[in-house]
Formats: sequence, C-alpha cells, structure tokens
Amino acid sequence: MSTATARAYQPYFAGRFVPFEMQKSPQNKAFYGHWTTYSGEAHCIKDRVLLDGACGTGGMLTVGESCIQNLAERRGKKVSINLFGQENFDETYAIACADMLLKGEGTQVNNIFFGSTISNDGFPKDEFDFMLSNPPFGTSWKAELKAWGDIKKDEITDSRFLIEYDGNPEYSLIPDIGDPQMLFLANNISKMKRNTDLGSRIIEVHNSSSISNGSAGSGASNLRRYIIENDLLEAIVALPENMFYNTGVSTFLWVVTNHKDDQRKGFIQLIDASSLKKPLRKNVGEKNSEISPEIRKKIIDLYLAYRDADPNFSKVFNNKEFGYYSADILRPLRLRVDLNDDNVAALNENSKDKELVGLITLYLDGGHSDKCMDFNAFMREIENLSKSNGIKLTAKRKKALRDFLTEIDEAAEAVLDSKGNPEADKNLKDNEQIPLLYEGGIESYWENEIKPYVPDSWIDEKSIGIGYELSFTKYFYKPLELRTPEEIIADIQAVESNTDGLLASIIGGVKNA
Repeated sequence: MSTATARAYQPYFAGRFVPFEMQKSPQNKAFYGHWTTYSGEAHCIKDRVLLDGACGTGGMLTVGESCIQNLAERRGKKVSINLFGQENFDETYAIACADMLLKGEGTQVNNIFFGSTISNDGFPKDEFDFMLSNPPFGTSWKAELKAWGDIKKDEITDSRFLIEYDGNPEYSLIPDIGDPQMLFLANNISKMKRNTDLGSRIIEVHNSSSISNGSAGSGASNLRRYIIENDLLEAIVALPENMFYNTGVSTFLWVVTNHKDDQRKGFIQLIDASSLKKPLRKNVGEKNSEISPEIRKKIIDLYLAYRDADPNFSKVFNNKEFGYYSADILRPLRLRVDLNDDNVAALNENSKDKELVGLITLYLDGGHSDKCMDFNAFMREIENLSKSNGIKLTAKRKKALRDFLTEIDEAAEAVLDSKGNPEADKNLKDNEQIPLLYEGGIESYWENEIKPYVPDSWIDEKSIGIGYELSFTKYFYKPLELRTPEEIIADIQAVESNTDGLLASIIGGVKNA
C-alpha cells in the first residue's frame, strides 16, 4: 500500500474501528493522531531503525519510513529500514499488520508485537536508532499491575522503570497510577543505543502533565530529572490544541537524544508552536486544525535556527533552569500551659490517673500560676515534683499533660526536644521550591527570601530533594495588552454621543403619558 493509499484509508479505518474500540474499553482513552502530526515527528528522523511502542494502526511507522527514504534519496543514499512496533488493542494491531502486508513488506509483520508495552515488553533485549510514540495519557494503568501478577505499584521491579541513579539503587521512574505516558518514555530510554556514534533519538507526543506534574521525588519528576541531568532532552515543542481526534488538550513533542550536537550540549530548546496551525474546513471529532507543510517547515526552521530563532517562538535554556530544590521550611511549636478547671477535669476524666492529677495540684499549691507560657519550664517543675514524690513520669503521662493542658500560642516560648532543639509545628510547615541556579544555593535563599519574614524558621535538611518541571506559560507568557486611557475616553464619548437626548426623550414620554 502506498503512503497516499494509506492516507486515503486512514480516516475510514479510524472511524470504523477506533471509536468502537474506545466504546468497548472505556478505560482506553488513547488519543488517536493524524498524519500531519506524525509527519511533524517523522521529519526529524535521521537514522535507520524505527520503533513505535504504541503504534496503533502503524501510521507513524508508515510516515516515518517514507520520510527516511526521502531524506536518504536527497543525499543519494539507499537506506534499509526495519520497522518495529507494539500495540495492545487487537483491531488496531490487525490494521497495522494488514498495512504491512498490503505494502508488500510481509517480513515486517513479524516486527509488530501484540501486547502491552508496559507489562509485556515485546523487545526486552533490543536497542533502536530511533523511537516514535504517541502513548495514551490521562488513563489508569492499574490493569498492568494485574498483568504483572496482581502486584502493588511499589512492588514493581522492572529494570526499565526502577533504575540505579544518584546513589539510589531503586530510583523510581514510575508515575501516578492514573497516567501511563511517562512509562512509555522510560521504556524508550531503556532501549537507546549507547555504544554507537549516532546514539538514539526519541520523539514522543505527551500532554502537559508530562512537563510539570509530580512533586520532587515522584516518578514523573524523577524521569524528567534523569533525562535532563543526563543531557538527553534536546527540545520540547508545544503543539496547537485540538490536534487529535479525541481530545482538545495541549500536547507537546519531546525530542530526546543521547547524541546532541556540541552547541546543544547542556541546553534545552523550547519551541512554542501552539499558535501555528491551519483550521480544518470540517472538524473530525475534537480535531479542528492541522499542521500544514508550510507550518511544519517553520517549526523545523525554528528548531534548526536554535539560538538565532525568533524569540517569540523559541528560547534556549541551561539544563539547570528547570531544576529546583524542594525543601520543607519548619517553624517551632509554641505551647501555652493552661491549668484551668476544665482542662484539669479533662485530664482526670481521660487519663484516670490520680497520681498525675495530684502532681498538677502540687504544682498549683507551690505558688505557680495556672498559666505558663513556657512548656519546657512547666515540664521541668513537674519532673522535679514527680521525683520528690516518687512518681514515675512515663512517656504516656507526658503525652497526656501535653494533650489536655496545652494550647498553641504564637506568643509562647518554643517547645524544645530532649537535645534542646526546637520541635516543629506541623501546622506551620511550608514547602519551598528553590531554583538550582539560585546564587548561593539553599542557605542563601533562606537568608534572603525567608528569614527576613519568618526569623524563627529553619530548613528541614532531611526533606531536601531535587525536582524538575518545565512551564511554557512562564517563558512564553504574553500579557494582555491594556487599552490606553485615550482609547477608553474615546469609547465613553462615543457612547455618550449615541445616547445624547435619550434620557430627555424618556422623561418627556413619561410626562406625556
């Protein structure tokens, strides 16, 4: 089957089979793409062996093969192309195989594997020159846990998703159970060629959660961190909305490689192509626009221009620009002791401990106030009384005193632990994202940005982690242009002119009624 024929049949197959598959299996909300989108991905291809781990009907493989052949012909070269794919749904898998057969490439059918890429990797020992994928996103992958043997998420041991990194032998790349797309990216990264001159290149379509969802230490953030810190991310392209048949969400092309050009090493290019689109004459599901050949060329030109590209559409950043330290900022717990009748009665009723209540009576009889703004001073007095009266002050009794006789009071002294360090008030804990590029690092950030406003705070060293996220809104934000006072005044005057005499005519009409 020629590419032209394949293009002609794709809308029929898409309308005939794919919606049915989605209705039959509601949990599958895989977003079906279009040739123009696939062409945008495939035109970045320079190498020879192609894998699509979510190949659907094989459209991306077909266009990818065509593009490789065209590129080779322009350079006067012949390229032997081997196509590999994996698909988890029988109807689309059958179409992909049929397409191979109709094109006279029957041997390639053996390279299309049926089964889940996540739980049943069809190519566990293979590496590829180039990988393209439009994986499903925004759907649960809980069924994969059953396929693995009805395990829990934290019991996954697959070496594609649990790796050794940053001194952690079990560094997890596993995202939340509600979205599998990053698993497909991790799968492809595990199949990159690392001992060849050209390495491997990956291009995948993802939604916005791939660039920002997940806090530091989560699987999604860990994968972004691994990719960026290993200098694998070359570019991300923001595509227009409504580019796919079954969703209108924003989508992004990830361009990943382990063989960057020298000028790109240590840097990431962001291309905002969200406004570059051609409207369709008629909507196809959610899809109402496409990337025309002219627009595709403009996007590629932006990519090739790199630092010289139009800054309205393309920007280049240091890898660390997207990284941050995640750190909990703690403040001391401050407790006021209040020995009023109600609190003492509550202690007596709940603890049923006459000796403990007796200590409170002795404390008050010793001339102490029924209010104390220093919990530690109060406890020292109680401990002295317990020793002198032969009463053992257990951890349980200490807890009862705190639970029933104290209240949080910002004016009180800080509560100290047994080592003299302040205890943290859990209700006052805050989390800060500190840019990796912040001059002076975490301590400098605390000194400059936090201490002046919260002088009793400190950084919880144990909480410090590293995360990565990317935000196109941050770097390509275009503020709404405000109207000038002159324009507003002109509008008001126009309204006044149009309504001149209206009030008088209304009043006159009322008088004549």
